[in-house]
Amino acid sequence: MTEITKIRDIMRSMDLEPLPAVILAIAEQRSLPAVLKTIIDAVARQPGVALARLWLREADDTCPVCSSGEPNAEPALHLRASAGASANDGADWSRIHGTFHRIPLAKSNLKIAHIATTGESIRIPALADDHQWVRHPAWVKAEGLVSFTGHALVFRGEPLGVLAVFRRTPVDDGCIRWLRTMASAAAVAIANARAFEDNESLRRQLELERDYLREEVESTGAFGEILGRSPALQRVLHQVELVAATDANVLVLGESGTGKELIARAIHQRSARSRKTLVKVNCGSIPHELFESEFFGHVRGSFTGAVRDRIGRFQLADGGTLFLDEVGEIPLDLQAKLLRVLQEGEFERVGDESTRRVNVRVVAATNRDLRKEVEGGRFRLDLFYRLGVFPIESPPLRDRKEDIPALLTHFVRQASARFHVAPPSVPAREIERAQEYDWPGNVRELQNVVERAVIISHGAKLAFDIPGSTKRGVKPVPPAAPPTVAADAVIPEQEWRSRERANLITALRQAHFRISGKGGAADLLGIHASTLTSRMKALGIRKQPVDAERLPVDHRR
Repeated sequence: MTEITKIRDIMRSMDLEPLPAVILAIAEQRSLPAVLKTIIDAVARQPGVALARLWLREADDTCPVCSSGEPNAEPALHLRASAGASANDGADWSRIHGTFHRIPLAKSNLKIAHIATTGESIRIPALADDHQWVRHPAWVKAEGLVSFTGHALVFRGEPLGVLAVFRRTPVDDGCIRWLRTMASAAAVAIANARAFEDNESLRRQLELERDYLREEVESTGAFGEILGRSPALQRVLHQVELVAATDANVLVLGESGTGKELIARAIHQRSARSRKTLVKVNCGSIPHELFESEFFGHVRGSFTGAVRDRIGRFQLADGGTLFLDEVGEIPLDLQAKLLRVLQEGEFERVGDESTRRVNVRVVAATNRDLRKEVEGGRFRLDLFYRLGVFPIESPPLRDRKEDIPALLTHFVRQASARFHVAPPSVPAREIERAQEYDWPGNVRELQNVVERAVIISHGAKLAFDIPGSTKRGVKPVPPAAPPTVAADAVIPEQEWRSRERANLITALRQAHFRISGKGGAADLLGIHASTLTSRMKALGIRKQPVDAERLPVDHRR
């Protein structure tokens, strides 16, 4: 090398941007896209650079370009940053789509794949004379490209990607040293950005789980555990033990207030997923327009009020169990999207094009007759079969009256602690009265009656306000005249409920559909207002005063 050439190389190297300033600018970025842009812009600014590109070694589902397509298990490089411009028409070369966006690592005959797999740098001082690596000689000639250099991005022995540069001037030793140092700094910055994003994602996940568990702690209090030894309950617990060891979806059926959520919790706690979260979604309380966001999450700006990214319940339950309460309330037009994530484990957040995968076990619950919903065109048959792989019937309290004493003791103790009163004693007669009543509101109604009695007792003996005993001075409403039947005839359940329904409607009409207060329907019937409300819900009686003949029959009983 002549003295003139050495001087020329030194002068070219002096024109390069000082590396400390560039590295500091990169280190100030936190997100991976910002780091990549800072790196590629810094390289593209250097003298003689026509095109600078950076590929990352990553899976298809993490690449913003490839994630919307079919997943591919083959390892590959993905073009994540590009900068430069055409010398002919000034066309911008920052686009990352195109032929060379995804480069399979198995194709080592491509220079970028060779760099990534071997970790060797490639230096082509004269592109016009190279026949091994140059794929488009016409493009090289048209753009006046002279040289090429490519460096592997390696962090702690792990190949992260490739940094490549096409120049319109010869590449000298000073440029090679600058790019090699830049590649080393870029690898560290990329690894740090990924680690930071992983930590942020984990932090957000933990915050969401924390907030969710706080909501659960505040809202849980209906039942702390499954209590009872009745044959009906033992059959259910046996089914729970059988299905918990599998990953099968479970459909819990039963009337309102029978503890379907407790069954879901028992399945989760006895499963291999117990270390992960049990996430609850009350499908009946979600507005139609927010179903997708609640289930699958959304990205910032995807709709009015979406001020930040939010993960959905499916992603929150990844690896765990998702409890879909009142699943029969899901709108028909959204059931197809639920079916897709159940079948394929894939979904997209609202406003996001990338497909995400989850591994979730679903336990659904409903007090509706889903077969009738299917027949009526309100529920998809394929979704019904997908959810009901293993159906469990939660028995009503009237079928497990042997469990009432244990439930009473538990609720008395629980209510006394909550209301800060001494636990009162429960007379045997009150237990008998509780076992004589059919409890249409099931365990939830029983707990409500116990809590009210604990408040009124002030530590003395409990006296339950159980429907059936007439209040003094109040004339009960006579029931609608039943059809004549033999004294020893058995009245079918449907007819019995029909009579009870007619009796409640009569009371509501006489009270002008006022439920509580003196002269209200509950007062006329001699029961508490909350008990009447529970019975109305169970029997499908609406609160507004419409003709009895037009009162809808709710099949959720």
